[in-house]
Amino acid sequence: MMMSLILLLVTLGLLVQDSSGEIILTQSPGSQSVVKGQTVFIRCKASTQIGDDIDWYLQKHGEAPKLLIVDTTARQSGVSDRFSATAHQTDFTLTISGVQTVDAGVYYCQQHNSRPFTQ
Repeated sequence: MMMSLILLLVTLGLLVQDSSGEIILTQSPGSQSVVKGQTVFIRCKASTQIGDDIDWYLQKHGEAPKLLIVDTTARQSGVSDRFSATAHQTDFTLTISGVQTVDAGVYYCQQHNSRPFTQ
């Protein structure tokens, strides 16, 4: 029997004021049920061009969010190389290759000039 796990994802709408107005980030899908070993894609779309200003976080139950990826593609020290991220214009994607049970949690994308999270 194959083990399945749930990756809980949130839709995070950030309103960031800057000289061009509000930036809204929309994340999809809302949730996924995946099989261990599967490759998972989590998408984040910005309402306007924001360059490489996206960070990705994972929050596990009862824990503070952990910063996984900074500046769109730079994996933080100690983060598994199963995690990677890419960008194309206003579309950002976090990829988890060979997903493991320990990867279950809530994933956030965030425009990094508005970082409210601490580790």
